[in-house]
Amino acid sequence: MTIRITTIEDIHEAQKVIRKHISPAPLVRSYRLEKELGLPESRRVWLKDYGWTPVGSFKLMGALNWMAQNLDAIADRPVAAHSSGNFASGIAFAGMRFQKRVLIVMPDTAPTLKFELTRSFGAEIQAYNIATDHETGERDRLTHKIAKVEDAVQASPYDDPNVIAGNGVGGLEIVQDLHREGRGVAQFFCPVSGGGLMAGHAVAVADRFPQATIIGVEPSEADDFYQSMQAGERVRIEKPTSICDGLCSYDVGEHNWPILHKHISQAVAIPDSQTQQAMKWLYDNHGLRTEPSGAIATAALLSGDVDLDGDADIVVVISGRNVDESQFREWIDV
Repeated sequence: MTIRITTIEDIHEAQKVIRKHISPAPLVRSYRLEKELGLPESRRVWLKDYGWTPVGSFKLMGALNWMAQNLDAIADRPVAAHSSGNFASGIAFAGMRFQKRVLIVMPDTAPTLKFELTRSFGAEIQAYNIATDHETGERDRLTHKIAKVEDAVQASPYDDPNVIAGNGVGGLEIVQDLHREGRGVAQFFCPVSGGGLMAGHAVAVADRFPQATIIGVEPSEADDFYQSMQAGERVRIEKPTSICDGLCSYDVGEHNWPILHKHISQAVAIPDSQTQQAMKWLYDNHGLRTEPSGAIATAALLSGDVDLDGDADIVVVISGRNVDESQFREWIDV
């Protein structure tokens, strides 16, 4: 595989594509987090909430840019991809916008909401047994089989420069908004799984705020990125486990790793219990009904495990809000 590193210029180009389809997700100031953390009046906390996108997560940005950049290769062929759920609905929405057939492989344990959302945009879904996938490799084998049988173009949910650039548009929105406000960034908290979200955002944040501390957050039982940072190279874990279904990749992508290794200052592994507490905190204080993957960066901020020194602001990414109501209520009952 030839590794192409996503640049800030790629993200600016992707922004032109994405603006044709969706509006920016809001960047909202959290007065309550500022109070909770005991920050001085000069510092602010901002939440970038991708729950406001048409698919309820950030994944739509990367999917739209990937689809737009691959139209010639796709032509009349379908698109195939595997996803824990959010990229599924993102690429399904992109397929709807560009009038392309989309075939998705999803784990059998994905929230019902993610299945329904993906189907609502016209995608066709096949489920696989996630409990044994680490032994059988069923997810990848089924995706490759569908791509071969259907002559489909296969899309990666994260390990692709066009996906990284599309996701990076959200980071570009953040720095553009803060620049207009005359604000700076001291700490930037963002979830890490395959690395598509964090890689794109890291490029944008580091370009405008090179002194910012960029913090990658993942579950403690799915901490392949933390281990990779410790080892100085990509580390694969055999069976990631977490309530954060969107953060259970086996390893970070090959296109993502050079960016993450260059720009991320710190990796934080958060136990699910703290993520549940953050879900409850966001619901009680902001009325936000987030999925676990969406709340984990807030959990890291609230954990007290990250040094918050500095004079500039703090930005926290809420990556998505797609969670079944019954499961959400069970998780926040802590």
